[in-house]
Amino acid sequence: MRSDTCAPAAPIPILVYHQIDVAPARGAAFRSLYVAPDAFARQMALLNMLGYRGLSLTALQPYLSGERRGKVCGITFDDGYVNNLEQALPVLQAYGFSSTCYAVSQRLGQTNDWDQSVGVAAAPLMNAGQLRAWVAGGQEVGAHTRHHVHLPQLSDTDSAREIAACQAELEEASQSRVAHFCYPYGDFGPAHVAMVRQAGFATATTTARSRCQAGDDWWLLPRVPVVRSTSLPVFWLKLATRYEDRHRL
Repeated sequence: MRSDTCAPAAPIPILVYHQIDVAPARGAAFRSLYVAPDAFARQMALLNMLGYRGLSLTALQPYLSGERRGKVCGITFDDGYVNNLEQALPVLQAYGFSSTCYAVSQRLGQTNDWDQSVGVAAAPLMNAGQLRAWVAGGQEVGAHTRHHVHLPQLSDTDSAREIAACQAELEEASQSRVAHFCYPYGDFGPAHVAMVRQAGFATATTTARSRCQAGDDWWLLPRVPVVRSTSLPVFWLKLATRYEDRHRL
């Protein structure tokens, strides 16, 4: 049976990535959100060497509920960049890993224009065909609203539409079930959590930092950020120790 909370036998990390690409020059805005392709490949190799299985949110659910036991971690990508498909997918496939990529339904085939105001360079986002290639490659599409919005800045009506319509649009585009949600900017309130649940999403992830612990709400799941400067020793600390759990409120 479904549970509204997760009850893992041991803490389960859900990794979060953004762009898998060479970082822009020093001083560029949000340079930390780029993970170089070779660094990503080394991280996935370490996961495999340590005996972890990298899983999408759907595949992770039985472990979060305690129905299954194993050395697992979730792998997620925010925004739906083409470089996730080109750089991350072959590495994930090499190790038999799955992942969830949260896409922005009204920006498919366009760029991350929501970042322009803070000076982040434009980067191409997957179009519908590329999302289908992502799914055909053994991965999963999740929802990240229609326009990558700050939900608390919208009316309840507009927020509900950003959440529910995004799901429908991505299911049509990807020709797959879209059962998992991610709050853009980690910005939401109790009403938005209720909207996500009402829309039928099985889980929702946040920007709160921690591994998943027993009792965590499935619609408020914390994650473990992986950034440009994350070395392999720190990557291991994030996975296997309380390194990230210290950030829990």
